[in-house]
Amino acid sequence: MAAEGWIWRWGWGRRCLGRPGLPGPGPGPTTPLFLLLLLGPVVADITDGNSEHLKREHSLIKPYQGVGSSSMPLWDFQGSTILTSQYVRLTPDERSKEGSIWNHQPCFLKDWEMHVHFKVHGTGKKNLHGDGIALWYTRDRLVPGPVFGSKDNFHGLAIFLDTYPNDETTERVFPYISVMVNNGSLSYDHSKDGRWTELAGCTADFRNRDHDTFLAVRYSRGRLTVMTDLEDKNEWKNCIDITGVRLPTGYYFGASAGTGDLSDNHDIISMKLFQLMVEHTPDEENIDWTKIEPSVNFLKSPKDNVDDPTGNFRSGPLTGWRVFLLLLCALLGIIVCAVVGAVVFQKRQERNKRFY
Repeated sequence: MAAEGWIWRWGWGRRCLGRPGLPGPGPGPTTPLFLLLLLGPVVADITDGNSEHLKREHSLIKPYQGVGSSSMPLWDFQGSTILTSQYVRLTPDERSKEGSIWNHQPCFLKDWEMHVHFKVHGTGKKNLHGDGIALWYTRDRLVPGPVFGSKDNFHGLAIFLDTYPNDETTERVFPYISVMVNNGSLSYDHSKDGRWTELAGCTADFRNRDHDTFLAVRYSRGRLTVMTDLEDKNEWKNCIDITGVRLPTGYYFGASAGTGDLSDNHDIISMKLFQLMVEHTPDEENIDWTKIEPSVNFLKSPKDNVDDPTGNFRSGPLTGWRVFLLLLCALLGIIVCAVVGAVVFQKRQERNKRFY
């Protein structure tokens, strides 16, 4: 499927085919004001997917020149990964395989958008396949490990396309896409499908599709958005949209996959990185973006009010809602104490009157 020009329209956009160097069709006449009201200062010039915004040094595109064996490779791969003329297969449909592919160049863009054309397929029936694909923007590259074929306790961003529910008690519907930001202190728990460290997620039926499947990751001014096109409708569907995300520059893009007792073919057809033309304030421009620690300024942490894997209650930080609930409980306690005190005082007064 040709992919030379996808226009991104935030949250509900249509993936429009266009010619290189020419913008695709824009929003209709009734939408510009609505877009401005909705998006505010977050979005500046939205990429139209044309070649002038495409960063080829960070993109994996057929015929996959500059991959692996060339004298100056743009991409390196390892493990079970094999390169064909039509796709990069991270793992075959075989048990206990791990593979990955990583961009050779660190990315110094502060605002970017990655479009991933991928395919997950195999002979396994329902709940007899696994494990899935991980997309990475991390400090370290080409380090194998237990998290979908890559290292745990990573620094950076991970998007997990998980196809198998390891936690039998989960209410999630799989396949499932989730996001994790890590500063190296967190460990991904496969037995709970990463629930303790997940920032947000959505159900996404991308496995064994007869048509092309796409995912887009957009990061701009602290806003992280993940969109999918899985229905062959040329439309992006919202999956994840969170703010307060801080990611440094100078990290590497990559993709990895792993199989265990169950397996699938995990294929990457293309990964295209687009530069977003976004204006920053002078203070933002003076920041050394390579020194930023990966973090998320969340109103409510997904780890709040849950039991941790060891069975201990983990209270988490005092967020806005928790402070409100604590104050409400304190106010109710004061009211109850006042009412009880008044009743006791009245009873004592009545009892004292009987002695006069």
